[in-house]
Amino acid sequence: MSPSPGHGWRARTAILTLGAFAVGTDGFVIVGLLPEIGRTLRVSTSEAGQLVSAFTIAYALLSPTLAAVTGRWPRRRVMVAALVLLGAGNAVTALAGDYGLVLASRILAGAGAALFSGSAVATAAHLAGERRRGSAIALVTAGSTLSLVLGAPLGTYIGEVWGWQAAIWFVTAVVGAVAVAIAALLPPIRLGQAATLRERLLPLTDRGVLKVLVVTLLAFVAIFLPFTYMSAVFAPATGGDQSRLALLLLVFGIAATAGNLAAGSLADRHGPHLVVIGATIGITAVFLLMLPTRESFVPVVIMHALSGVVSFSVIGPQQHRIVAHAPAGGAPLVTSLNTSTAYLGNFLSSIIGAVILATTGSAALLLPIAAGFALAAAGLTWWTTRSQGPSETPPPAPEALASLD
Repeated sequence: MSPSPGHGWRARTAILTLGAFAVGTDGFVIVGLLPEIGRTLRVSTSEAGQLVSAFTIAYALLSPTLAAVTGRWPRRRVMVAALVLLGAGNAVTALAGDYGLVLASRILAGAGAALFSGSAVATAAHLAGERRRGSAIALVTAGSTLSLVLGAPLGTYIGEVWGWQAAIWFVTAVVGAVAVAIAALLPPIRLGQAATLRERLLPLTDRGVLKVLVVTLLAFVAIFLPFTYMSAVFAPATGGDQSRLALLLLVFGIAATAGNLAAGSLADRHGPHLVVIGATIGITAVFLLMLPTRESFVPVVIMHALSGVVSFSVIGPQQHRIVAHAPAGGAPLVTSLNTSTAYLGNFLSSIIGAVILATTGSAALLLPIAAGFALAAAGLTWWTTRSQGPSETPPPAPEALASLD
């Protein structure tokens, strides 16, 4: 018999956090390895960059589908299977010498990442119980931010010293260790055993769910517009110095981790919708303040610290909000929908940024445009809360989250 929600949740959630770290590292580390991968596979850097796009699109499109298909499975089986897919994709990436096969392997890895992330969030929410749900979600998403601070730089270093394949094997080893830990230590939780596939798709017709997803999309387009093109936006401050750019990434990642953890506690105390409104208004203000300071390195470092805090204060509370709209057994689907929407926002930001740079040639223009997206996210969250009243994010019924074997 599994322990009741709230019993020993921190230790078990820590395992899920490590899994999120592995998934995040798998997504971020490729960016630092692109030039070497391009040389090895004899393709251009832009073609090598499609490995990132393949992973991101696979994640965005497959996350809700896989969550629905595996909804009747115990969470332990789902997450072990997800990590096996991720590890298999990485193994093919490291071993294949053909560009097409490597591209396909990143789709397989993206499918594994998509299946793991949504299930991990829903499982953590159940393990912690209603009172600590926001903190548990924040712990899992902290794994993703830590992958930006520690995983991606470490993987990039390994790739520089021993080759990019060694970096992929490093991530694979972490994935394998997490899979063993989950198989051995996670209780046999089931989420929504009685829900059919059609019932699991019902959240897609729920206006409350769709409004949360639109906020996530707007917010993550805003966040990743300046982040993706950081080297161009802040070129006046960095002067093209890679060590300065690396420092900005490190500062952003550390601040993002702190912001994510703080947002979980604030969501528990004051409600997730207020945290989302505050964070997106903060993003708007920081991006506008970056405009007059982007030519001086020290102010840019400070702005990146502030940007990291407010940017990664969004996803945890958004997961909290969307779980509140889940029907019986719908938590895995809606959390997967929200995470995939964040990845879609990341992908769209790269397209929007590329179009802006190609048509205007002004990297600075990305900042006010990103601020506009963030302000739209804040406005939609405020309007949704105001139109629906204080019950906009009510605690979900226990059957929406889980039942135990």
